[in-house]
Amino acid sequence: MEMDMDAERKAEAALRWKAPAAMVLVQLFYTGMILLSKVAIGGGMFIFALLAYRSFFGAAVILPFALVFERGKWKEMDRRAGGWIFFNGFIGYAVPMSFYYYGLRDTTSSYAAIFVNIVPLVTFILSLISRLESLQFGSTAGWLKIGGVLLSVGGTMIISLYKGKVLHLWTSIMHHHRDGLVEVADHQLRGTIFLVASTITFACWYLIQSKVLKVYPYKYWSSMATCLAGGLQTLLLGIILRRDRGAWKLGWDIQLATVVYSGALATAGRYSLNSWAVAKRGPAYPPMFSPLSLVFTVVLGSIFIGDDITVGRQ
Repeated sequence: MEMDMDAERKAEAALRWKAPAAMVLVQLFYTGMILLSKVAIGGGMFIFALLAYRSFFGAAVILPFALVFERGKWKEMDRRAGGWIFFNGFIGYAVPMSFYYYGLRDTTSSYAAIFVNIVPLVTFILSLISRLESLQFGSTAGWLKIGGVLLSVGGTMIISLYKGKVLHLWTSIMHHHRDGLVEVADHQLRGTIFLVASTITFACWYLIQSKVLKVYPYKYWSSMATCLAGGLQTLLLGIILRRDRGAWKLGWDIQLATVVYSGALATAGRYSLNSWAVAKRGPAYPPMFSPLSLVFTVVLGSIFIGDDITVGRQ
C-alpha cells in the first residue's frame, strides 16, 4: 500500500514539471512554424499547399509512435470517434490555420503572435460555458485560474500593443528577405480579421479535443487521424481554390524546410503534446502558455527575419 502511494506521489511530482516543460516546447515549436511560414508565404508559397503537405507529413511522423505505443488501438475507432476526429481536424486545423496563415501573410509575425495570446481567455470562457472548467470562487485554485488568465492575457497585450522606439540590437540573419516580407504585409485590417477568426476557432479546438479524448482516449492515433483529416480537408479546399499544378510544387528550399519542420514539430509534436496536456490538466491548461510564443517570436523574429523590436511610445 505504501509503495503504491509512493509511486503515485512520484508520478504527480513528475507531472508537475513535465506538463509545463511540454507546453514550453509547444510554444517553441509554434514560434519556429510562424517564422518559417512567414518567409515561405512571403516567397509566394500557396497557403493551402503548405497546410496540406505539413499535415500529411505530420501524420506520417506520428504513425510509428501510434503503432508502437498504441498497437491495435485503431480497431477501437468507431463511427462516432471518426466523426469527432474529422470535425476536430476541421475546427482544430483546416479552419484556424487557414485563417492564421492568411492573417500572417497580411501582417507581421510578431503581430500575428499577439492573437495567440487571446486564445487562453477565449478557451477559458468557452470552457466555463460548456462546463468543462469550474471557477470555484471560494477556493484558491479558482482565484488562481482567474488571475492566471488575466495576468497572461493582459500583460502580453499591454507589452505587445505599447509600441514605440525601435531597438536595433543585432543584425538580422535573413535581412535580405525583409523587403519582400514588408511588401506582402500591407493589409493590416484584413489580416486582423483573419487572425481574430483564427483565434476563436482555435480556442474551440481545445474543447473539441477534450471530447475526442473521451470517446477515443488514444492520443497518438487521434492525433494522426486528425492530421490526416486536416490534410485531406485543406487539400480539397486548395484544389477548389487553385488548380494550377505549379502552386503545389516543392523545391529544395525554404518551402520544403517549412513543410518538414511544421509537419514534424508544429503539427505532430504540438498535437501530441497538447492532447496529452488536455488529458492530464484539462482544456484550459495548454493555452495558458500561449503568451510565451509572443516573447519567442519577437526575439527570434528580430534575429532571423528582421522584425522590429519596439519599446515605449514615440
